[in-house]
Amino acid sequence: MDKYTIGFILAGCLMSIIFLVVANFLTSPDFIWFLYPGFTLLLLVMSWIFIKQRKHKLHSVLCSLLIIMFLFVINCLYSPGHPWFLYAIFPLVWWPASVLSGKKAKTLPFACIASLCTIVYYSILNIYISPPYPWAIYPAYAVLWWPLALYYAQKRNYFGLSISASILTILFFITVNLVSSPGTIWAIYPIFLILWWPLSMYYYHFKKAQLHASTKGKY
Repeated sequence: MDKYTIGFILAGCLMSIIFLVVANFLTSPDFIWFLYPGFTLLLLVMSWIFIKQRKHKLHSVLCSLLIIMFLFVINCLYSPGHPWFLYAIFPLVWWPASVLSGKKAKTLPFACIASLCTIVYYSILNIYISPPYPWAIYPAYAVLWWPLALYYAQKRNYFGLSISASILTILFFITVNLVSSPGTIWAIYPIFLILWWPLSMYYYHFKKAQLHASTKGKY
C-alpha cells in the first residue's frame, strides 16, 4: 500500500471525525456521542492499514492502547465512581503480549503463566473493587481450561483430559453452589451429567483395547 493511499484514508477518517464532533455539539451538546462512531472509525482504519501492511505486532500494540484509552475516557465521563475499565485491561494487554511472543504463545509454559496471571489479576480486582461476591472464580475456571487442554492434547491423552476436566468442573460447580446458594444443593445435577464424559471415554477406550487384543490374538 503506497503512502498516498494511506494519506487519503487518514484524511477521510479525520474529516469524518471532525464532522461528527461538529454535528454532536450543534445538535446535542449535552451528550458526547461522537466518541463512539469516531472511535469505531479510527479503529477500523488503523486495523485495515496495519493488516494490509502485515504489521501485526504494531497493530496489536496500538489498537490495544487505543481501546484502553477509549474505555478509560468513557469510564471517567459516565461512571467515575467505579473503575470498570480495569476489567478489560488485562485481555487487551495480553493481546499484544501474545502476538509479540510469537510461537511461544502456543506452548504449555506460556499457557500456564497466562492462566496464573489472569487468576491473580482478577482476584485482586475482586478483592479491592467488588469484594462482596467472589466472581473471580468464573474467569479462573475458564482460563484453567487452556493449559489443561493443551497438556493433554500434546500427549494425546483424551481420557486423562476427560477425568481432569470433569474434576475441575465438579469443583467449580460445588464452589459456585457454596458461595451463591448454600441453602440449596443444586450442584449435584450438573455433576451427574459431567460424570458421563469420563465414563463414556473409559468405555470407549476399554472396548477399543479389548477389540485390539482379540484381533491380535486371532493372528
